Amino acid sequence: MPQWIPACATDDVDPEDVIPFEHAGESYAVYRSPDDVYYATAGHCSHERELLCDGLVMGGVIECPKHNGRFDYTSGKAMGAPVLVDLRTYPTKVEGGTVYIELG
Repeated sequence: MPQWIPACATDDVDPEDVIPFEHAGESYAVYRSPDDVYYATAGHCSHERELLCDGLVMGGVIECPKHNGRFDYTSGKAMGAPVLVDLRTYPTKVEGGTVYIELG
């Protein structure tokens, strides 16, 4: 059953940046767009399982730090080789200065 899990405070993520979030042994990445919309994806690159929180965020794209694979973090879409498998994305909401991720 889906549930909303508090991931971080809104101020924990700078605009156009990403931070890690761990829950129940799984890694997630939480993003903040330049217009203050929050997104969440799986925390590891689908290519070689590198942590995405160590990557570069620019213009709605996260670039993996290992082989420079790029994903649209708003949709999880892989943007070409070497990454071919999309990232899983998770719904987010903000309440009272806290970013929540829907997991289930």
